[in-house]
Amino acid sequence: MLAVLRLGHRVGRDVRITTHICLAARAMGADKVFLSGEKDESIIKSIGGVVKRWGGKFEVEYRKDWRSVMKSWKGKTVHLTMYGEPLNDRIGVLRKEKDLLVIVGAEKVPSEVYKNADFNVSVSGQPHSEVAALAVFLDRFFEGKELEKRFPKAKLRIVPQAHGKQIDANV
Repeated sequence: MLAVLRLGHRVGRDVRITTHICLAARAMGADKVFLSGEKDESIIKSIGGVVKRWGGKFEVEYRKDWRSVMKSWKGKTVHLTMYGEPLNDRIGVLRKEKDLLVIVGAEKVPSEVYKNADFNVSVSGQPHSEVAALAVFLDRFFEGKELEKRFPKAKLRIVPQAHGKQIDANV
């Protein structure tokens, strides 16, 4: 199980970024996103619709208290931060973990997250988006295999081609 914990979602301010975190997590191989902060049914419903149409087993679960998610997690926790250890130095160790909780922030991340995470990992020592950090992390974690993943029970699928757009609705 690889899950993502989105810290501190704010309705009205973070809807687009949080939605993109969920979309990237799903497309790039994660099993679940825990959404903490303000409850936002629109995101949960929207991502549920994506799963229904595009397939796969993926869910978004609201948990007001992110601390309870971290405390109850049975595997290791990885906080993606620009201040952590380089991803390339840690990815080999992380791939060996059975259950991984990947934590991405929204508003200022509490120091408690840094202290309690098993790993603080940096995708880059430069300012960047949490969506980009998550996508790069998942790509490295799954070694690019997630890019060929087939989603069971899909009703729609993109037909790869050099030009134009084609969606197969007869999956």
